[in-house]
Amino acid sequence: MLPSVDQSSTLLDRLIHEEEARFVDRSPRASQLAQRAVKTLPGGVTSSWQISRPQPIWVEEGKGSRVWDVDGNEYIDYHGGYGAMLAGHAHPAVVAAVTERVRKGTHFAQPTPDALVVADELVSRYGMPLWRFGNSGTEATMDAIHLMRAITGRDLIIKFEGAYHGHHDAAMVSVWNEDGLGPEHRPKSVAAGGGIPQAMVELTLIATFNDLDLVETLFAEHRGEIAGVIVEPILQNCGVLLPCEGFLQGLRDITRRNDALLTFDEVKTGLTVGRGGAVRRFGVQPDIVCLAKALGGGLPISAIGGTEEVMGAITNGTYDQVGTFNGNPLSMAAAKAMLTEVMVPETYEHLEALQRRMLEGAEGIIRSHHLAAHVATAGAKGSVIYSAEPMRTYRDFLRIDGRYALAAWLYQFNRGVFLPPWAKGEQWLISVQHSMADIDRYLETLDSFAGVITA
Repeated sequence: MLPSVDQSSTLLDRLIHEEEARFVDRSPRASQLAQRAVKTLPGGVTSSWQISRPQPIWVEEGKGSRVWDVDGNEYIDYHGGYGAMLAGHAHPAVVAAVTERVRKGTHFAQPTPDALVVADELVSRYGMPLWRFGNSGTEATMDAIHLMRAITGRDLIIKFEGAYHGHHDAAMVSVWNEDGLGPEHRPKSVAAGGGIPQAMVELTLIATFNDLDLVETLFAEHRGEIAGVIVEPILQNCGVLLPCEGFLQGLRDITRRNDALLTFDEVKTGLTVGRGGAVRRFGVQPDIVCLAKALGGGLPISAIGGTEEVMGAITNGTYDQVGTFNGNPLSMAAAKAMLTEVMVPETYEHLEALQRRMLEGAEGIIRSHHLAAHVATAGAKGSVIYSAEPMRTYRDFLRIDGRYALAAWLYQFNRGVFLPPWAKGEQWLISVQHSMADIDRYLETLDSFAGVITA
């Protein structure tokens, strides 16, 4: 059984301290680079999300299901570039497509034929008739919110507490905050960091994931003022939080009754949960779909798809969806390979078998060690969540002791299993190049960790 609360707290703190020391000892070259990097890179990294304790991870190479850091340490990669590397590293089809394309020129700021193939594939998968491209998930959700406002002539939007939709002003509200959130039944709109004007914060209303009554209340209180709702169909800034039965259809019904639009942010779920993402999985058709991450096989890309009415606002000039690198030839070549050669039906069957083994194995370990934890999965992604009770809302996530996930991440990383550093809130990604042996290695390290913290 688990130790007492006091014993567990002491054990966790000691384990984290020991594993952090081991982390640094086995990464001398990374330590040198980290010391050098702070002189020219703020925080010593190229994105604030790359900051991790006790120091950033400097990667040298990736191939298949593995990566190697600058000290030559080898890892089975379940980080997957925060979900972008569904194809695994250096997938032959993606490498071939980009190699062929780069010889023909890398940028024209004009469309290339591959864009038509990508768009046709997305039409088939998501049922949205028209598509435009960008370069990041942030750009996709920014365009979606602009479109909802431009079409309806309304300023307010609804997002859900804890959901991350990119780092533009409208989306950076009530994301990672733990203070000033307001009552659980009525969350407040809170800026997620500096630089977000309060005027923008007030244009973003906050609802609770899986709470349709609050969404109804917000529409009633702001009748005729709300442009639309943006939602991750599966909330993934807090492990994996699945929608309750009828929640997504309820959002569809509410927005239609109020002449508002519904956007599915599938930047994370997109290709990872199935051939047609959450749209196909749950059978609910929004007005706009946002894609990014895995779509490019490791190259920067995003896409927004919409109904004829929505995308007609781009066609007629109501909204200018623009970007110098939109539809970049390299990104289009990689996306074409991903959609036509990599993420085909047999690939999803392979991923399903791997995820089934991961889920059953992790659940067995939790049972055998009597861990207060559970497993949540969505397609190729999943997470061990250190709470006995399943999460229903973001507040449930906040109540979880993050030290368990941090200790697990450090312990497994030091033994060759690379999970996302922001352990409590992130998920594993199983790539198409992972094997059953890779899954078993993850389970071995999880079992070993569980044995340590329950000893």
